[in-house]
Amino acid sequence: MNPIVSIIMGSTSDLPVMEKACLLLDQLKVPFEVNALSAHRTPQAVEQFASTARQRGIRVIIAAAGMAAALPGVIAAQTTLPVIGVPIKGMLDGLDALLSIVQMPPGIPVATTGVNGAQNAAILACQMLALSDDELAARLETYKEGLKQKIVKANEELATINYSYKTN
Repeated sequence: MNPIVSIIMGSTSDLPVMEKACLLLDQLKVPFEVNALSAHRTPQAVEQFASTARQRGIRVIIAAAGMAAALPGVIAAQTTLPVIGVPIKGMLDGLDALLSIVQMPPGIPVATTGVNGAQNAAILACQMLALSDDELAARLETYKEGLKQKIVKANEELATINYSYKTN
């Protein structure tokens, strides 16, 4: 089994956030890899990774970073693969990372989730991949139906709660 999604984080301290992406990709049966690379501490390794990702069969990259959050943009500058940036909550509640990732120069796009939005990054990666994978598209449909059913169940549970002035 070869990975088609690559999850890259600036350090393993980002793993508690990025684990949500790992869990979703695992649930949807999408082969992925996880690595720590730093745009500032290991720039040559980042360049090597980004420039060879397509040749290794990677189709989407999810890159997480906090603080200066250069990693997603540095990767996007060196590949034509889609890159999804996940800003990690840090010193300024993640606003610093969010602004760093979304303000890319023309020609170097990085799709960006909300702060700590690793699960949404994985869903977006799967939606991209599902454009040419009907089986993954079906698994995504099932996943989204499950989200809908959670809300239906929540409303059923809320209906059983009684208050003196509750009208529904």
